Amino acid sequence: MDVIALVGPSGTGKSHRALTVAHEHHADAIIDDGILIRGSKIVAGHSAKREKSKIMAVRRAIFCLPGHAQEVREAIEREKPQRILVLGTSDNMVYKICNVLNLPPISQIINIADIATQAEMKKAHECRIKEGKHIIPVPTIELKPHFSGYLIDPIQSFFKKSRTKRRRLGEKSIVRPIFSYYGRLIIDDQALLSIVERVGAQKESVDKLYGIHIDHLTKGDEDRGVAISFKVILEYGRHIPTLLADLQQKIKDSIEYMTGMVVQNVNITVKGLHIKTI
Repeated sequence: MDVIALVGPSGTGKSHRALTVAHEHHADAIIDDGILIRGSKIVAGHSAKREKSKIMAVRRAIFCLPGHAQEVREAIEREKPQRILVLGTSDNMVYKICNVLNLPPISQIINIADIATQAEMKKAHECRIKEGKHIIPVPTIELKPHFSGYLIDPIQSFFKKSRTKRRRLGEKSIVRPIFSYYGRLIIDDQALLSIVERVGAQKESVDKLYGIHIDHLTKGDEDRGVAISFKVILEYGRHIPTLLADLQQKIKDSIEYMTGMVVQNVNITVKGLHIKTI
């Protein structure tokens, strides 16, 4: 198996040109924004363009969400493509994708600036910014089971075989995700600590919450989310298992909603009970 890559900043037309680049370089599979495409069909993965937040979209695109990388690795083993075209916003991103998916070293990196004019890239960027349009290099009918409510309309891509004939490379679709993401996004552990502290402060049953620790869980090079652990002193007289289950769920929901990160575990140690004096 051989691997090549197409790189360029977000919104410069990589997905629009993916089929043409794949055809010209004899690639029979494409990895783009979290999905594996072969023969104009999505054979594995989940598109980052379906995610509801910028952070989740970035994590999805680099196969950091639980089980995502494994699913695509298994599909690659099953499909056995001869050459894969990997799309990414930078050299570092495509190297990371290949590493996570256990792909061979990249034999060639193609920069979008070498195959598209400045005017073409500017137009693609304006469509992304002003209209929120994103392209996925598969037919609309293939996307319908995956993108209910996000589809806009299909576009056609043609390859000029000679002066008198054109060969259709495949149909592409336009989607409008509910987000747009640009650049690098980082959430410091301190932000997670603040969320946990705030949730604890809102619970009347929690007298004190302290000793918060954040563990980042990985499996190989795949990010599997975070585990939160902390200690509490509870108000005396409440049903402790019910209180802890409610606190665990509230913290998990709050962190996942606010940050897009996956919370695998919320571990709580009860260190004591506070008895109010009359």
